[in-house]
Order: sequence, then C-alpha cells, then structure tokens
Amino acid sequence: MPANRSGHAAIGLSSLFLASLVLFTDDYVIAGILPELARDLAVSEGLAGQLITVFSATVAIAAPLCAILLAGLGRKPLILAALLLFACANLLAAFASSFALLMAMRVAAALCAAATTPSLFAVAASMAPEGKAGRYIAVISLGVTGSIAFGVPLGTWIGAAFGWRWTFGCMAMGGLLAAIAIGRLLPRSERQPASDLKALLVPLMSRPLLLGFLANFLNMAASMMLLTYLAPVLLALGDIGPQQRGLVFGLSGFAGMAGVWLGGRAIDRRGAFRALIIGMTAFAIAMIGLTIFWALRPVPLPGMLVVVALWAGSAFWNAPAIAARIMGLAGGAAQQAMALNTSFTYLGVALGGILGGIVLDLAGVAFLAPVSLTLATLAVGVLHMSRGS
Repeated sequence: MPANRSGHAAIGLSSLFLASLVLFTDDYVIAGILPELARDLAVSEGLAGQLITVFSATVAIAAPLCAILLAGLGRKPLILAALLLFACANLLAAFASSFALLMAMRVAAALCAAATTPSLFAVAASMAPEGKAGRYIAVISLGVTGSIAFGVPLGTWIGAAFGWRWTFGCMAMGGLLAAIAIGRLLPRSERQPASDLKALLVPLMSRPLLLGFLANFLNMAASMMLLTYLAPVLLALGDIGPQQRGLVFGLSGFAGMAGVWLGGRAIDRRGAFRALIIGMTAFAIAMIGLTIFWALRPVPLPGMLVVVALWAGSAFWNAPAIAARIMGLAGGAAQQAMALNTSFTYLGVALGGILGGIVLDLAGVAFLAPVSLTLATLAVGVLHMSRGS
C-alpha cells in the first residue's frame, strides 16, 4: 500500500476507534452512577442495574438482525446515521423524567450500537495494509478496554461532580463528536450487497465458525465473570478497600489495552489461532494463581496487581484474535459473521454476570476463579475442535 494511502487509512482508523470507545463506554458507564440514578428516579439499585442488562441483551438480539436489514447500505452512511441517533438517545436519557423513558432510551442506544459494531470491525479489516489486519482489528477492540480504563471512570467522575444526567449528556456529545470524526476522516466505503436470512445463516452452517462463536462465548463469560465481581474478590483475598481498588481497576484497564495491542501484533506474526491459544493459556494461568492465593491469604497488594494484570492482559488479548479468526473463516460473509459474534460476545458477558452471581451466593467468592478457569479450559478445547473441523 502506498505511503499516502496507508496514512489515510490510519487517520480513518482513528475515527473508528473513537466510535468504538464511545459505544462501549455507554454500555458500562451506568455502573459508576447507579446509586444516584436509582435514588433520583425512586427505584431500587437492583432495578436500575437492569439498564445495563437491557443494553447487552438488546445488542445480542439485534446485531444479527441489523446485519440483514441494513446490509444494503454503505458502511460509512450506516455508521454516521447510527451515531447521530445514538447521540439523540443519550440526550433524551439526560432529560428522562421516569425510569421507563430512560429504559426506552437505553434500548434505542443499544440498537445503534448493534447496527454499528460489526461494521466498525469490517471497515477496519478492509482498510488495513497487507499483513496488518490484526493490528487494525485490535484498535477497534481497544475501544472496550479504553472504556474501562478511561471512559467509565470519567463518566463516573462527571456524574459525581455534576449529577448523573450530565453523564448521559456527555455520552450524547461523544456520539456527536464520533459522527463528525467519521464524516470527515473515514474514506467512503463501497455499498454492501443486500442480505437475507440465508446470508445470516451461512456462517452458522460452517462448523469451524460455529465452534469459534462458542469459544468466544465461553471466553467472554470467563473473563467478564471476574471483572463483574472483582471487588469482592479483592476484598476477600487481600482486604483491598475502595481506595486501593481504584488502583487495581485502573491497572486492569491499562493491562487490557496492552493485551489488545500485543494480541493484534501476535495475529499478524503467528496467526489468529496461535494467538488465541497463547491468550487463553495465559488467562488460565492467572485463574490458577487466584485459586492458589486462597491458601496464602491475606495476599499483599503487589501480588494481586501482578495476577490482575495477567488476567486483564490475557482476557483482552483474545478479543482481536477471535474477531480476526472469525472474519478469516467467514470470507464473503464476514459482516454477518461479525454480527453473530457480537451477539455471542454480549451473551457471554450476560452469562458471566449471571453465573458469577449464582456462584457468589451459593458457594462463595473463593469459587469464582475456579469456575472461570473451567470456562476458559472449555473455550480452549472448543478452539482445538474448531481447528480440526
């Protein structure tokens, strides 16, 4: 690829990253403003927490449907329209006078994310210079870890300083800025051929792809289980309170960002399958470390930081590798395959939260790491099965 074309691709990639960062931040940001939001709208914190659940569930269900209904549109106009609607949904959420209206706006924002996310990965892969597709895909995955490291803490601080409505107002501004960046920086893409139900089912008819989706589902459940309940794990293992907890969460975000980038480079050097095996093996080692720590309590903070960094780095290392492998296997059905993969991703997040809550209530915090290890081991086994398919 000529140098000037490569430069234009890199500039366009930055706009895709911004869109990814904004969309994923909107998914997670409510966790930081939950008590204030619940109190203001006169609902329980448990009910308010369903604003997160409904976002993830909507994306899981809608992503493949959007891939069918919107496949005939050009990717750039699609991303632009979805981001503008996303900004409107968050602006209305900022002025919501009832919990029902706020829930409706969360569904609307999630629909925009469902329509956009598969296109972000597909456009990034299509723009990449030869031999660098893994790194370009990794940049989009950085939106996930960037939201944890920067987006959610910033949204929480804004909510604490000015009120939870300002958090949604800032998300609306973020969506508008991302749309402006896409409009000015992203090269025009070709119109995609119209799709139908058969086109959606093509990826599922491939056994390697179906096993790849399942491996992603299990991997996300294992990874997000620990993220969701990291606070009680830290408290039980090392009596790590709120102030030190912020340090651990911050480190996990930065370790995740490093893992995504290094995972992308590993894809280009070793291939997606080998990169996945490396990442999942490292994650299993981290879970074994957390399991062993129960015999060594209380664990000093430096020891916890090492294991948490290994967990976060390996967990997010896998995201671009899974995306690259699925797009490589799907060929011309990459857009539909990524839509289905988005569904499996969000279903995995939901399973991690639900299963982790059950384990926490019935068996105790000590069993979270072993259950995560079991899920990760199953994911590795499914990956090996997919290779032999």
